This record gives sequence, C-alpha cells and structure tokens, in this order.
Amino acid sequence: MTTTATTPPAAHLPETDRAPAASRPRSHRRRSVSASLHAFLTVAAFIAVFPVLWIFYISLGPDKNDYQHPGRILDNLTLSNYEHVLQDTGFSTWMLNSLVVAFGTMLIGVLIAASAGYAVSRMKFLGRGSLMYTFLLTQMFPVAVLMVPLYKIMGSIGLLDTYGGLVLIYCSTAVPYCAWLLKGYFDTIPVEIDEAGRIDGLTPFGTFWRLILPLARPGLAVAAFYTFITAWGEVAFASKFMLSEGNYTLAVGLQSYISQFNSQWNYMAATSVLIAIPAGLVFYVAQKHLVTGLTAGGTKG
Repeated sequence: MTTTATTPPAAHLPETDRAPAASRPRSHRRRSVSASLHAFLTVAAFIAVFPVLWIFYISLGPDKNDYQHPGRILDNLTLSNYEHVLQDTGFSTWMLNSLVVAFGTMLIGVLIAASAGYAVSRMKFLGRGSLMYTFLLTQMFPVAVLMVPLYKIMGSIGLLDTYGGLVLIYCSTAVPYCAWLLKGYFDTIPVEIDEAGRIDGLTPFGTFWRLILPLARPGLAVAAFYTFITAWGEVAFASKFMLSEGNYTLAVGLQSYISQFNSQWNYMAATSVLIAIPAGLVFYVAQKHLVTGLTAGGTKG
C-alpha cells in the first residue's frame, strides 16, 4: 500500500516560507544602491572640503615655503601666522572696509533688485520685456571691457576711492541677476494677495513692503547672499578703484603678501582662512532663513 505525500496549504506555511523569493534580492539591491550613494556623497563632500582643509593646514606652517614640503608642518604646528596677520598688518582695516562695502552692496542691491523684480512681475508698462533682457545683456560683458568706462564715470562724479563708488559698481554687477531671480520668485506668489492689500487700503508700495516681501524671504535670502559674495571676494574693481591703502578691502590687501621677489604663502593662507569666516557666517544665516521661509510659506495658507 503506497501513500502519497500531500503539500500543506499555503495558509499553514510560516510567514518566512510564504515570502516571495524576489523580495530578498530587491531589498538587497536597495541596500547596495543606498551604500553606493552614501559612498559617492562622502567622496564628493571630501573633494569639496579638501581645499579648505588644505589651506588651513598650510596656514599652520611657520615658514613661507612649507607648502612645498607639507610633511614638515606636522612637527612645527603654530599659530604665529595668525598672530602676525592680526597684529602686524592692516587686516582689521581691510576687514572693516570689506564689511562696509559688502553689506552696503547687499542692502542696496537687494532693495533695487526686489523693486525691479516686483515691478516687472506685477505691473504692465512700456519696455517691460526689454528691461529684463537689458539686465541679461549686461551680464555678457567681461570685467576688462567695463573697467575703463566705469573708471572714467566714477572719476568724473568724484566717486573714485570711496565706499559709495565701489558699492555702486558691485550693484551694477549683482542687481541684474538678482532682479531676474526675484522676478521669477514674485511670479509664484498669488496675485490675489496684492488685490487683498489694495482692498485693505494699502498703497502699491505698502503691499509690496508689508505683504509681498515677507512671503519672498527665501528669494531675498538667496539674492542677499549672492550680492554679499559678489562684493566680498571681488578683486579687479577694488584693486583699481580703491587707490589709498586705508581703503583697501581684504581681497586687495591679500595681494600685499606677494611681490616680484617674495611670496609669503603662509601669511596668505592664514588671511584666506580668516576671510572665509564672515562669508561662512553669512551663508549660515541665509540658509537658516531659507529653511524657515520655505516652511512658513508652506504651512500658512
């Protein structure tokens, strides 16, 4: 008498036996893709951070030629380069001049760009389209072409070797791009908000200042950071338009470490690290406002 083995129903099988076999390779692939992505991002982050870390490492070397022999720095780490830069040079004056010019450019540039972007976004007037394309056209000219005309204009109106003249020049560079940026951001804000402001008795400027600008904080933060960086790291205009040593900015003062027969790379590295600190702080503040502005705009309706 023979017996035949019967397969138990699928309902009586354990959970692990009923799981499809294809799910395991899929989860394994997901883990491998995640691991590859994390590895790629780690390498990309290292590539981005390495130049900054290298400059900081070179700044700790006591000799100006230590960058040629980086292995010697480990045995002679010192902060003497920073002491020399802060105490024996005009770094404090350069820093103050750069802060005045950079923040002046940021405030004036963002105000002009926001006004222009809002006007083009909301109002209809003759030359509305050509105005924005004119802004775009100004970005096509290199600095070398603009240097001589701007120098003559600044000289004729008495703005050479002044903070105001340099701020105006930087605004002429940063405002066109920021106007395009903010115009696109204003287009995403509903027009009904403007209409509600008019119904409540606000003037066009009051609507712009009290209703639209608070909603445009993310765009304003990007424009503010761009204008600040434009003025903070610029060299060509500052080196030609600021004639007296007392008006040098950081980018121009940095050139004093290099001469025809002598290059003090250790002092230059230390100054570069100090220059990066205010720019990093401004980026941190702008990033924080970007996050809070986006989340506030997304939760309020």
